[in-house]
Amino acid sequence: MTWIKSSYTANTGNCVEVALIANENKTLIRDSKDPKIFPIQASTEAWKKFLSFRT
Repeated sequence: MTWIKSSYTANTGNCVEVALIANENKTLIRDSKDPKIFPIQASTEAWKKFLSFRT
């Protein structure tokens, strides 16, 4: 699984990372400061809808 850092990440290290799991229609979201905590899961469709609201 490959984690991708948000393009809005500042140099402070505070960022969100996502992993897309296409064959399961799942997106995992985690805080990069603590990657050992279980990530939030969303359907790929829900994640795309969430991203459509960003500015």
